Amino acid sequence: MTAEAVAGPPTIAIAMGDPAGIGAELLAALLAAPDLRNAARFIVFGDKRILDAGAEVAGVDPAVAVAAVDAEFAPAVGRPLLVDLGHLGPDEVTPRTATLAGGRFATENFRHALRHAAAGKADAVFFTPFNKAAMRFAYPGYDDEIRFVRDAIGFDGPASEFNILENLWNARVTSHIPLSGVSAAITEERIVRALALCDRAMRAAGFATPRIAVAGLNPHAGDGGNFGREEIDVIAPAVARAKTEGFAAEGPFPSDTVFLRARNGDFDAVLTMYHDQGQIAMKLMGFDRGVTLIGGFPFPICTPAHGTAYEIAGQGIANPGASRAALSLAIRMARDAVKRSAAAA
Repeated sequence: MTAEAVAGPPTIAIAMGDPAGIGAELLAALLAAPDLRNAARFIVFGDKRILDAGAEVAGVDPAVAVAAVDAEFAPAVGRPLLVDLGHLGPDEVTPRTATLAGGRFATENFRHALRHAAAGKADAVFFTPFNKAAMRFAYPGYDDEIRFVRDAIGFDGPASEFNILENLWNARVTSHIPLSGVSAAITEERIVRALALCDRAMRAAGFATPRIAVAGLNPHAGDGGNFGREEIDVIAPAVARAKTEGFAAEGPFPSDTVFLRARNGDFDAVLTMYHDQGQIAMKLMGFDRGVTLIGGFPFPICTPAHGTAYEIAGQGIANPGASRAALSLAIRMARDAVKRSAAAA
């Protein structure tokens, strides 16, 4: 009997995101898709009234089973289970607006999903888009999802966001910090650590030996020191060290051309020095298909790379492509992890 047969399909914990955007309509469409609902067990944390409103906008019937938060529940393949927290009604939502109520809704759902996975009851987490302003209203210490996940499950190991477009990945050394602080934050140790985390996450997603290009910081990768010395003093030594540690890393390369090479198949991933250096390139190549993976935690956490799209919420025109890709990645990574665990048992 195969490891997959022994383990069975994975379980995905799903958190409903900001209620004022397109998240509920996207989630309803995903839950109604036969291929997705038959590929895994889904347990959704949220409010059925919000999901029903989203289903009406999307014109679908997600046909979920419903359980109370204090009940015994177990999701089944083909029938998503909604744990109805009953904490927000549609009349309490201010459409297309970041609010404290919306932030509380999203943070509570996310916390439940994370702790469910941390307790070993789910193999991955997926969430529909959050609004960062609303999250800060509800959780003043909120910097980004990584900080929230650390606090929710008590994890202090290395973690990072990865942007993914089909088989092309983008990792980064620094993330949500001011651009004025990037140069000082780039160190050899941080670059090597980012490369190691990227390699580990990509192997968990099925890459045998991830080929990672490292972008420079300055124009033309510093042009031999004419436009800055970070490439010479920090980035190149980090790449050399990473190679000695067994990583398939190359660079530093000028950031204005490295994504062209990666898109053409020379590399599987690009490690950039700061947030928008990679985000702009990835979103230009496939905004409606991009995925964000929060890697480094004991389980994968996936979401579409786009935001709450307040400007089109409630119109029934939201494109589910990125959300479908994110949920599919969560299923695939969870399934592979379940197989590995079953084979090792």
